[in-house]
Amino acid sequence: MVPLLRLWLWISVFATLAGWTLSALVELNRAGYAAALGLFAIFVILRRKDLQPDSATHGFHGRKWLRRFRRPLPLGFAALATLVFVGGALYPPGNYTGLNYRVARVLQWLAQEHWHWIHTNNFRMNDRACGMEWLSAGLLCLTRTDRVLFLLNFLPYLLLPGLFFSVSTRLGVRARVAWHWMWLLPTGYNFLLQAGGIANDTFPTVYALAALDFGLRAWKSRRAADLWHSILAAALLTGAKASNLPLLLPWALAIFPLVPLLRRKFAAMAIVIILAAAVSFLPTAILNFHYLHDWSGLSIEDTGMNMNHPLVGVWGNVLLLLLNNFLPPLFPLAGWWNLHALNLLPHFLAAPMVANFEHGFLQLPELQTEDWAGLGFGLSILLAVSVCVAALYRRAGLPVSSNVQPVPAGWRQWILLAPWLGLLAYTMKSGMVTPQRLIAPYYPLLLPLLLVGLGQAKIVRRRWWRTSAAIVWGLALMVLVLTPDRPLWPAKTILSSLAARHPRSRPISHALAVYTVYAQRSDPLAGVRPLLPRDIKVVGFIADSDDNDYSLWLPLGTRKVRHFLADDPPEAIRKAGVEYVVVGGLNLQMYGMTLDQWLAKSRAQLVGSITVTEKVSEGPQPWYVVRLMPPAGG
Repeated sequence: MVPLLRLWLWISVFATLAGWTLSALVELNRAGYAAALGLFAIFVILRRKDLQPDSATHGFHGRKWLRRFRRPLPLGFAALATLVFVGGALYPPGNYTGLNYRVARVLQWLAQEHWHWIHTNNFRMNDRACGMEWLSAGLLCLTRTDRVLFLLNFLPYLLLPGLFFSVSTRLGVRARVAWHWMWLLPTGYNFLLQAGGIANDTFPTVYALAALDFGLRAWKSRRAADLWHSILAAALLTGAKASNLPLLLPWALAIFPLVPLLRRKFAAMAIVIILAAAVSFLPTAILNFHYLHDWSGLSIEDTGMNMNHPLVGVWGNVLLLLLNNFLPPLFPLAGWWNLHALNLLPHFLAAPMVANFEHGFLQLPELQTEDWAGLGFGLSILLAVSVCVAALYRRAGLPVSSNVQPVPAGWRQWILLAPWLGLLAYTMKSGMVTPQRLIAPYYPLLLPLLLVGLGQAKIVRRRWWRTSAAIVWGLALMVLVLTPDRPLWPAKTILSSLAARHPRSRPISHALAVYTVYAQRSDPLAGVRPLLPRDIKVVGFIADSDDNDYSLWLPLGTRKVRHFLADDPPEAIRKAGVEYVVVGGLNLQMYGMTLDQWLAKSRAQLVGSITVTEKVSEGPQPWYVVRLMPPAGG
């Protein structure tokens, strides 16, 4: 597991470093990435002893390896992982925010052959961390297809069990307990669903675990190389999402007493620190400060992203985490709840949250999806019950864990507590609506404090607990099969048949609409492309910050998309070499403008229009293709 983990860390480092370096050279293209790939191949050859798979270093015994998966929990993980891979391979990426700004910004960079601040309503294309983007940029550039992007989530997902076991046992969790939970953790709905898609919440979990794991390994090995990998993993963690910054606290506590080890190889340490700075959030923070005079980018984010009252943030986020993580995987009352939730909440709770959180903070989904799910109902219930029962064992006088660890017991307690302090810091700062999804890297670091002690070792032997674990797996399977993102059942076929038989059934009609919209998310504006000339190389795009331009890039490599604002002067659009523009009707409404007014202002004519439902919550919206006429006298 360790060599594969090192390999993944170095792939991440090289991808990020290549992105920034090629951007600086204005060579973010196939030739540049081919050269970077060649350098990485040389690096792997030179470091092959450290990067070779476990089978080469310890010997690979096929029968022994297969025997591990005869037991129910490992077999269950293997089955879920197989289904995740099937779903990722069968369906094109459909994660809305992934296509809306992460893939979209990568395509903009590749079109200009360097990172640049994009003129757009979609502010997220500029101020957010670039970890997932730099990993996907090389794949998109070299393959010109999005069908392999899910591997950026799937491969780290496979590393989760072993990493969680290693970190947990080094923090004092008994091996038997850690073994059971290492297979249950990946059944968390967020890990399970995002492993087959292009969301960017769960993939940095491996960085969080690796940073702590290599730091804890160094207590025993006394090797500077373990600290180097720990530093790089921590940097990658922040480079993936700025919301992961509080998780540097447990990492800092794990490595702080070992800093003197780095003095042994000062030159190597200096190189690692430079690499870590390059792959962290620091480059994005510098660019944000340059363009916004705000390193975090919060100055251009939606109201509520930055929490104004920390105390409200603490209890408000706790309420949202409990509400969403204990939500049943199927919640048919979601529509009713979303209409009445604010009225059901007492005013003394609702008023502060309305004033401090993003709009829609009490919204709940009918089905779990990758852009909403947290740890999930099954795992949350089992964890809560296990903690309560273990507390009863402790009251009965059973001793706590006596695992012998190289980390002193007192210091280890602080490391166990630190992720919870990091979560406290997150809740004080963030007012985002889906904390259950955003804190994905926190979950595995929060669990060890709840799992230490002999009581947990007693519990996992009980038949009721193992039966509960099987139910948790069954619920995870149901969520994976039913999710609208990548359904593993013929959803539209069955629901269409039922709708034909029961045309007045609102639940069936609504379910069919949900699965239909999700099926179109990978290519939401497909109907616009036939309205554009086939040989067009550049198309303009005027839309809301939450609208998706991905369809206009397809097939990848055939055209470029330039963003404009509805109030941009038409001369600026023409000067950019744009003749045809795709205009969102909802965006025009937000500017208080009709299509006729915009056409008259821009001296343009309507080519065609369609109605598209990008999101069920917004309903059908008009989209227009217009042609800019030559300027008068031109």
